[in-house]
Amino acid sequence: MTSQYAIGPIMLDVAGLTLTQHEKEVINHPNTGAVILFSRNFQDPEQVTALIKDIRAARNGDILIAVDQEGGRVQRFQNGFTRLPPAASYAQTPELAHSAGWLMAAELLVVGVDFSFAPVLDIDCGVSEIIGNRSFSSDQALAAKLAGDFRKGMNEAGMAATGKHFPGHGAVALDSHLTLPVDERDLDSIRAKDLLPFKQLIAEGLEAIMPAHVLYPQIDPHPAGFSPFWIQQILRRELGFNGAVFSDDLSMEGAASVGDFPERARLAQRAGCDMILVCNNPVAAEEVLTALPVTNDPVREQRLQRMLGKPQLNREQLMKTEKWLQISNLIQHTYNHA
Repeated sequence: MTSQYAIGPIMLDVAGLTLTQHEKEVINHPNTGAVILFSRNFQDPEQVTALIKDIRAARNGDILIAVDQEGGRVQRFQNGFTRLPPAASYAQTPELAHSAGWLMAAELLVVGVDFSFAPVLDIDCGVSEIIGNRSFSSDQALAAKLAGDFRKGMNEAGMAATGKHFPGHGAVALDSHLTLPVDERDLDSIRAKDLLPFKQLIAEGLEAIMPAHVLYPQIDPHPAGFSPFWIQQILRRELGFNGAVFSDDLSMEGAASVGDFPERARLAQRAGCDMILVCNNPVAAEEVLTALPVTNDPVREQRLQRMLGKPQLNREQLMKTEKWLQISNLIQHTYNHA
């Protein structure tokens, strides 16, 4: 019997509603560690549960399953899931942030997803369309409080949280999916405006963080996700973060400035990312899997193991609980499918 693989350092995606034979082989590469699911991978809860089972069966060892399920315009699974409002809505109903975090996590865990990349910890500075109402607030103390409550709800359901996009994506107008945004502020300005939610949630035990594909040229010549200064100096040493660092997607244009895919992956790893995302480009994902040496890293493994979901019920049981019924109805009623 071959020994099981550790959770590898690469997160990739799959093309459709079921797996191809080739995808099964790629999932079982020693460097694969996670699969992120998109709307194209989702039809209904039954189908996605079966897909996730197949992904896990294809791997000789643990694998993480992730999705972006923040609510508002970023909610990949909709049919059969409660429609969640954008994060900005909780400023009007702060008492619902904890419940919404629990509901989002509980509904994902019962279909087999380990975690959603949430909460967004960016401060809305009124200029970023890509962040906008994905931010809990333009007020940093309120954003930290609401995001903290949302995370506590996720944890209560059995899900680890990922704060994004460190050190803050809210002050740039450009979308890092399409270009490399440049934030000209100095470190003191960012410390004063953006770092509080990260600082506070790290103090509360935040499990993971995703850096921004944003360049802060006054501070460092590399975008944050490729920057040892941001990840090792500020995040690890200054803020004392000891959880997992997930790179943002290397296929985004915000990453293109640093080189080809293997080079991006090497730089992200060197900067301190534990898991590197290569999405919507299967050829690039396989290039990266092959280019990176297979290494045994117990610290990385321990950080990533903490991201495995801990479901408390199955889907049928969840939907019969008074708690799920009440919270789902309350959220749908309060936000009227906003």
